Amino acid sequence: MPTIAIVGAGPGLGLAIARKFGSEGFDVALISRSKDKLDDLVAELAADGITAAGFPADVLDRPGLRGALAAAKDRFGGIDVLEYSPADASAGPLAPVDIRQTTPENVQPQIEYYLYGAMTAADVVLPELLEAGSGTLLFTTGAGSVYPVAQYGNVTAGGAALRNWALNLGQALSGTGVHIAHIAIALMIADEAPASGYDFLPAGDIAPLYWDLHQTRAVHELVVKK
Repeated sequence: MPTIAIVGAGPGLGLAIARKFGSEGFDVALISRSKDKLDDLVAELAADGITAAGFPADVLDRPGLRGALAAAKDRFGGIDVLEYSPADASAGPLAPVDIRQTTPENVQPQIEYYLYGAMTAADVVLPELLEAGSGTLLFTTGAGSVYPVAQYGNVTAGGAALRNWALNLGQALSGTGVHIAHIAIALMIADEAPASGYDFLPAGDIAPLYWDLHQTRAVHELVVKK
């Protein structure tokens, strides 16, 4: 059975992606900080007949993230698709600040969170994919990685760094059989229209787009918007 590893798995988009790939015959490795949350997600997927397992790790802890992905490879015999989408964080060193207040000190944690976490995850998975000549790496950010969002100045710097790296990696690996794609979510993920009036889509409507990127391998970037 092929396996997808979802780094930053949660009850929204991560679970929806897990369900979509699981319904297509994939086993699912879930990675996030909370073991209790992972246990709940694994139970939900099991109720849908999907084989899944959780591997606790923080993307800011690079050795821990490497260990979790290595454990997932041992459990499932390998990883065929990696999806990296660290959860939004709004406290402590990852709190968003306006572009006029950005400093090296408040941008660096975002670089660690988005870019270095993604690079670490890819470094664990990519060598075997290149050897096999197949596989997919999917990297998710918010709209600010593509469009200006001044009130999230430090966050968008981290997302833009990940976007740039992912697009360059995709170009470099053209012809290897390994597909790289960046996905920017430019709307709210919700089941009902938010009070803010912002555009929204349910996670279940977004997840099939990830499957299409893996299947068609046609594009290296997708901006999800209405």
